[in-house]
Amino acid sequence: MTDLPYRKFVVVGGGTAGWIAAATLIQAMKGKVGEVELIESDEIGTVGVGEATIPPIQFLNGLLGIDEIDFIRKTQATFKLGIQFRDWAKLGAEYFHPFGVYGQPIDGVGFHHYWLRLREQGEGGSLDSYALSTVAAKAGKFALPPKDLPPGVPGLGYAYHFDAGLYAKYLRAYAEQRGVKRTEGKIAKVEQDAQSGFVTGLTLTDGRRVEGDFFVDCSGFRGLLIEQALEAGYEDWSHWLPCDRALAVPCENAYPLTPYTRSTARKAGWQWRIPLQHRTGNGYVYCSSHISDDAAAQTLLANLDGKALADPRPLRFTAGRRKKSWSKNVVALGLAGGFMEPLESTSIHLIQTGAMRLLSLLPIGGYDPAAEVEFNRLTEIEYEQIRDFIVLHYKATERDDAELWRYCRDMAVPDSLAHKIELFQSRAKIARFDEQLFAEPSWLAVFLGQGITPRDYDRLADVAAYDEVAGALLRIGRMNAEIVARLPTHDAFIAAACRADAVAD
Repeated sequence: MTDLPYRKFVVVGGGTAGWIAAATLIQAMKGKVGEVELIESDEIGTVGVGEATIPPIQFLNGLLGIDEIDFIRKTQATFKLGIQFRDWAKLGAEYFHPFGVYGQPIDGVGFHHYWLRLREQGEGGSLDSYALSTVAAKAGKFALPPKDLPPGVPGLGYAYHFDAGLYAKYLRAYAEQRGVKRTEGKIAKVEQDAQSGFVTGLTLTDGRRVEGDFFVDCSGFRGLLIEQALEAGYEDWSHWLPCDRALAVPCENAYPLTPYTRSTARKAGWQWRIPLQHRTGNGYVYCSSHISDDAAAQTLLANLDGKALADPRPLRFTAGRRKKSWSKNVVALGLAGGFMEPLESTSIHLIQTGAMRLLSLLPIGGYDPAAEVEFNRLTEIEYEQIRDFIVLHYKATERDDAELWRYCRDMAVPDSLAHKIELFQSRAKIARFDEQLFAEPSWLAVFLGQGITPRDYDRLADVAAYDEVAGALLRIGRMNAEIVARLPTHDAFIAAACRADAVAD
């Protein structure tokens, strides 16, 4: 069986993960290499809270040939310039993690080293003024940037907030138009080859059988194929990321619609706020050993912008990842592959990169053990790098008002993160490798925003004359302010360019 070409790809589960998988597979194969069938049941709900994204989603949309304005209108989307963090470093503290860069390198030396040089003399102002996305976010401004910017003009980094249910519906229409077959039904049995253990087919509750050559498990936390059938194993990270539950609830909008996600630290976790065109998404991610479910619901409902539009929906999870995301002829994407809490909006991104990785190693000619090893190697690296970035938010805190924060402040962290913290504290250097997702500006925003202050900076930044450096920074700050002053408000841009249709009751 494993020596034959793979012609039939079966996606198990719908939602965001399933339909991204189906859409990318059908787009890549274009009906010439293999067929794609997706099995889902309307009776089985999806998590559907992954409503905030990061800029690489634009690559996925471009690959699929999706029209940006049409996508925004049909998913009730708004724009996202970054994340505002409240009460993370300490109560009353606030900082912004922007998309995009801070200034520009000078003579090959990172911009922030020059800013640190000026700050040593009490000059340079706020680092925020050198990030265009931060300046625009604080002013509530937005416009789609021109495709061809003049040299030296910073681009406005952005992503989206959207309704995850509408996004899955949008991708479903896309995929079905291109030939994906959708089968409605619940899976009753996973059939496996007696000798190899490879999955050969799926039996539905009504007796129908769906055969396939390769399977993509998007069945959510239960991991119907990757765990229940193939027993891939799970690596538990709850000692670093102790939150294990969440409540999600939509509410009426408050205006203006802010072009950023807000994350507010609470005593037992943190609360998200994601404004969409038709409602605001909210949730409380918390540690059940530090707060009861009822108290968590009360905290969430007491901190909404407007009237709740539903009862809080509960989720339970364990932070971590599958020990093998690809096993035999099954690849797990989305929650079936692992769970990373949505603090930095990486949930949909991990689905996207998993799907892209699958395409790059797609075993059309039959089972390829080298491809399986490489997929798992790259997935492990990606998950661990994102894990370290999220753990940094918990570790770098001065809060001592609650047991959770005292635990996180004092906990030992992965060696890879400990190295990053030590290097930054020493000389403001940011350790990056293997093309990891979060670039230098992201680490810089969180390090400084959460109170990790470097003892020194790169002394190559002292080579340029002080007055030249001060003048360069002044020009960058003024340019950002001038660009933002000319932008429309976020609300005005949406109203003029991409207002969504009213949602039917």
